[in-house]
Amino acid sequence: MTDFTYDVDADGVAIITWDAVGKSMNVLTREAFGLVEGYIDQALADDAVKGVVITSAKKDFAGGMDLNVLASIREESGDNPAQGLFDFTMGGHSILRKIERADMEPKTNKGGKPIACAINGTCAGIGTEIALACHHRVMTDNPKAKIGLPEILLGIFPGAGGTTRYSRMVGAMAAAPVLLEGKMLDPKKAKSAQLIDAVAADPLEAARDWVLNASPADIVKPWDAKGYKMPGGAPYHPAGFMTFVGASAMINGKTQGAFPAAKALLSAIYEGALVDFDNALKIEARWFTHVLMNPSSSAMIRSLFLNKQALEKGAVRPKGVADQSVKKIGVLGAGMMGAGIALVSAKAGMEVVLIDRDQEAADRGKAYSADYMDKGIKRGKATEETKAALLAQITATPDLEQLKGCDLIIEAVFEDPKVKAEMTAKVEAVIPEDCIFASNTSTLPITELAKASKRQDQFIGIHFFSPVEKMMLVEIIKGKETGDRAVAKALDYVRQIRKTPIVVNDARFFYCNRCILPYINEGLRMITEGVSPVLVDNAARQLGFPVGPIQLCDETSIDLGAKIARATKAAMGDEYPDSPADDLIFWLEDEGRLGRKASAGFFDYDAKGKRTEYWKGMQEKYPLAEDQPSLTEVQERLMFAQVLESVRALEEGVLEDIREGDVGAVLAWGFAPWSGGPLSWLDIIGTPYAAERCDQLTEAYGDRFTCPPLLREMAQKGQSFYGRFDPEKASAA
Repeated sequence: MTDFTYDVDADGVAIITWDAVGKSMNVLTREAFGLVEGYIDQALADDAVKGVVITSAKKDFAGGMDLNVLASIREESGDNPAQGLFDFTMGGHSILRKIERADMEPKTNKGGKPIACAINGTCAGIGTEIALACHHRVMTDNPKAKIGLPEILLGIFPGAGGTTRYSRMVGAMAAAPVLLEGKMLDPKKAKSAQLIDAVAADPLEAARDWVLNASPADIVKPWDAKGYKMPGGAPYHPAGFMTFVGASAMINGKTQGAFPAAKALLSAIYEGALVDFDNALKIEARWFTHVLMNPSSSAMIRSLFLNKQALEKGAVRPKGVADQSVKKIGVLGAGMMGAGIALVSAKAGMEVVLIDRDQEAADRGKAYSADYMDKGIKRGKATEETKAALLAQITATPDLEQLKGCDLIIEAVFEDPKVKAEMTAKVEAVIPEDCIFASNTSTLPITELAKASKRQDQFIGIHFFSPVEKMMLVEIIKGKETGDRAVAKALDYVRQIRKTPIVVNDARFFYCNRCILPYINEGLRMITEGVSPVLVDNAARQLGFPVGPIQLCDETSIDLGAKIARATKAAMGDEYPDSPADDLIFWLEDEGRLGRKASAGFFDYDAKGKRTEYWKGMQEKYPLAEDQPSLTEVQERLMFAQVLESVRALEEGVLEDIREGDVGAVLAWGFAPWSGGPLSWLDIIGTPYAAERCDQLTEAYGDRFTCPPLLREMAQKGQSFYGRFDPEKASAA
């Protein structure tokens, strides 16, 4: 069996059908691409064939390129991987150009055969680039189907002609949402954006009809015809010049220069627009190779695609445990977190019982789902019928008896061990004996909370991030007594709600908060040292973080930071490391500046609650130093404060799989996505340099930067994290 098959129907239309063997979604391999070229040659050489339709036998058209191919080419190319990647990319251009030109005579553009693409479902990446090379694209009218070029989200850009073709079709400005934002569009929007030409109930039949009725002029692409001008103007045109100036400003504004693929993409469009189409493809291939040779692209592909996908498919799920899909879930606490958990559970088709102390509080929690659906209705994403159906799945009540029949409980009550223990005991008296009980705590140790349970092997932590419906990561925490079935239940539940799970062992702040807090604290420390808060936050943004540590503290609330500091100090006693950051937080709390929620914190806010500028009152207590540190110094302090905690978590066994450390960091708090995560970043800069920099930072700023023994050992051996710790192993011991 092969990934593509070839047939000629009674009307003389050759049908090339994509059906990747053993895969639920079509992904393109080198061998399969060779088959496509062979079938195109066969169709063009056969006088009985009037034209070609490329389609799929699966429910979707394509998921993109098999990204493992890029790694294998790099390895095969020995001492010159750039040449190998460039040659591979140009080979792909040659095949797609063969489809596009379809045996047309070079000077007259005559004699070619029409080639159409019948897109019967979702189409992404190389699938879309194949479609763009065809002369006509027909897509199914299913609104759930999407088409686009999302490569930028993986740290690369469309390098098989998609960048050049689409920008020449619609102009640089119109192409930006598809190319620079990676947006996937439904059929209606895709037609408006010119990604496709037509929408049909039966795209294969519509594509066949077009092929049989196409005129010679229909198959000549605009850039192959005389007099072609780029929509919106080429770079040397007054209008085009302003377009590219604006595009450059937009990219730098959004990426802060931290993401190399975006800049490379714009460079490929700009430089390609100055030459003919075939030379533009060579320019695109060079920039694509440039990005592939940047370690950022490999790290992003590994973490945000390969590792993320592996975790979502159950890479760390306990072996031998039967399916634990959730049918009925009880959510204890109808505040913002509980209401969000109820919403995502109902959206996944579960029966939900939402519990709070009285009916009014429970109803408020259910109203969160109603408001969410109302917003969806306004945007055309939902209907009154779907809203009613979702709300019917949620029972809001103070009656614990309603929890009978639940197979999973998630507790999201007040962060107080006594309150949680009392709730655990009450609920366990009602629920079935085999029901799994989970706590959504963000800081309290799961092992301690489990002591209130009669069935500690069925007690686990399921830590959501706020807002639940938007954040893609869920952190699952195993207590000392947590059993495999509880872990499997949590993982299967996260799969049902279509989020990405990581599983960690119990420890103070688990994994994510353990790394986030040093990021915030290091930023606050710098303020107490006289470093400009503007420099601190902008340094973080230029690393690719969505918000700087000072702004993040304002967003999450200053009194929460003060509460965490007091609770940690009480738990650790004399072992608690005193920090100037705590003094700053406590002072702001005393001043009543509690952050965004109080319209006063590290920032001032206007009457509408919009952030305006950093509060100048900080400088009265902590004057700005005359000599400010370099941007690099600030950035490395912020980075090392986090990554050293990630190394310690791996060293202590909190992390059992390095993939979870990287994926968790990027999805939970937006750790420099271009780096692939904290452990990937250490691999990029090299463990020897990392250990040396730790020593320098320790001498300059204190013991919190002390090099962990694991990192020191790896530096001495010249090891990398992904070289030493096989991602396929269950433990990083």
